[in-house]
Amino acid sequence: MEIIIAGLVLGFVTSFHCAGMCGPIAIALPLHGNTKLEKIFGGVLYNLGRTITYVVLGAAFGLLGQGIGALGFQRWLSVVTGMIMILTVLFPSLFSFNLGSRNRGGFFILNYIKAGLRNLFSTKSYMSLFTIGVLNGFLPCGPLYAAIIVSASYGHVLKSMLFMAMFGLGTLPMLLGISVLGNFISLPLRRKLSNFIPVVIVFLGILFILRGLNLGIPFLSPTEKKIEKKMKKTQKEHSIKKIGQEDIKK
Repeated sequence: MEIIIAGLVLGFVTSFHCAGMCGPIAIALPLHGNTKLEKIFGGVLYNLGRTITYVVLGAAFGLLGQGIGALGFQRWLSVVTGMIMILTVLFPSLFSFNLGSRNRGGFFILNYIKAGLRNLFSTKSYMSLFTIGVLNGFLPCGPLYAAIIVSASYGHVLKSMLFMAMFGLGTLPMLLGISVLGNFISLPLRRKLSNFIPVVIVFLGILFILRGLNLGIPFLSPTEKKIEKKMKKTQKEHSIKKIGQEDIKK
């Protein structure tokens, strides 16, 4: 439940950033159909495409986090996670992206993605909307990077995938609303909300750093012994519950 809530909240909060940065893409979507319901369906397909990409990224980075945790570096992964989250705020230019740019610099894969997106925007079909969402999920984005890093810190593939799925669904209401209703949030309000997002990301980054430092602060930065004790207690309770369910079946 904690992962579900965390993913939804982070997705919803950072979706206000998306309203300013990715809003033009959402507004320009070639929504297919004549009725409002058909356009909503197309917008949902686009956002589901993004969410599927997020889940795939969560699986990849969750596997990486799981490997790091198996080596005993879980606490340092948490520290690095927090540091990178803060860096995404301090150096936002490293994560900027211009869909209309045709320069040959940067990663060549992104150039192929941009070319594919430009072609898809000229096609009105449900499949093109879904594909635009899938490709859009790979575009550089500060909040997305923060979510990926958080997912890796869970140290478990399935947990990372679940977190990224909830993150994607958390961004759905805002981006779907922009796609269907147009730019319904005023520019001054978007700027105020966008200024609030970095504060949230830095706050989360500090929490991850504190958690990894094991300072002995209750809830914020527990020691490794307390973490291990809690994990053993949870595993014991799970085992007892499983045995009880098996006895009931018998």
